[in-house]
Amino acid sequence: MIYREADLSALVIPFMIAFAVTLVSGRFLIPFLRRLKAGQTERTDGPQSHLAKTGTPNMGGLMFLLGLAAAAAYCAIQADNREVIPVLILTAGFGLVGFIDDYIKVVLKRSMGLRAWQKMILQILVSLGFAWYVMEINKIPLSMKIPFMPGTFLDFGFYGNMAALVFIAVATVNGTNFTDGVDGLSSSVTVAVSLFLVLAACLTGSASAPAGAAMIGGLLAFLVYNAYPARIFMGDTGSLALGGFVAGMAYMMQLPLFIPIVGFIYMIEVISVMIQVVYFKASKGKRIFRMAPIHHHFEMGGWSEVRVVAVFTIVTVLLCAAALLGVW
Repeated sequence: MIYREADLSALVIPFMIAFAVTLVSGRFLIPFLRRLKAGQTERTDGPQSHLAKTGTPNMGGLMFLLGLAAAAAYCAIQADNREVIPVLILTAGFGLVGFIDDYIKVVLKRSMGLRAWQKMILQILVSLGFAWYVMEINKIPLSMKIPFMPGTFLDFGFYGNMAALVFIAVATVNGTNFTDGVDGLSSSVTVAVSLFLVLAACLTGSASAPAGAAMIGGLLAFLVYNAYPARIFMGDTGSLALGGFVAGMAYMMQLPLFIPIVGFIYMIEVISVMIQVVYFKASKGKRIFRMAPIHHHFEMGGWSEVRVVAVFTIVTVLLCAAALLGVW
């Protein structure tokens, strides 16, 4: 399904639906979360400017998930929506894991939330469910196109491909989760990544493009409330859902190896934390970064949140543009 002028409504309408629903939902969800006292607790050892954010409503990812669901309902009545469904499965599945974790922490006031092993098991189960659906229902192989090598795919066999999918999905989810630490950062970066995924879907003939268009619409509306100074945070509900969305869209086009390129910011956020922890333990208390994840390193160096978001988004846009050259 290659999109021509007559097909633009298949992208524009889901975009507009998701934007409108997300925008309107914020008018009701933010006051509701305030009444629940579902507020953010900021780290006292982080940037001092973040202490003012304490109490800001969390779990705002529900807003763009509602927008995405409304757009999906529209797509469900269209003739060709088979490739939108698995993207929604992975997005909503990871979003549900994040919602459970958020609910335990900010509503039930249990600081631990889900334990690490519980999160991991749930994320693996969601990934395996997605893999089964893609292979059995959509008949899309899990082999992966190698960037900038036309017609060349990486194939580890059935079990190897399944393991790779679980690793890539969980890694992407953790990357988007770590990126969510500055007002509007994860939303802005993911808008750029989503645009790449929509363009790639149009170029390759994938029918998953409407899901990407809907996500862009939902995130742009969410930024009305989440841009600095944020009136609501997406929480794990939103950040985990974004990782699921990116991985899901990429797999529908056999492009998961493009995630380290277009999702470079996600990757460097995770790597910065890993480096910081390992070096801190090995050096008995020394640090490489002023603070991790790396966006806090720049904040502690004097960058404003707006500058961090702008620079990280520009880097993402440039890498997405380069990655488009390797899709063929």
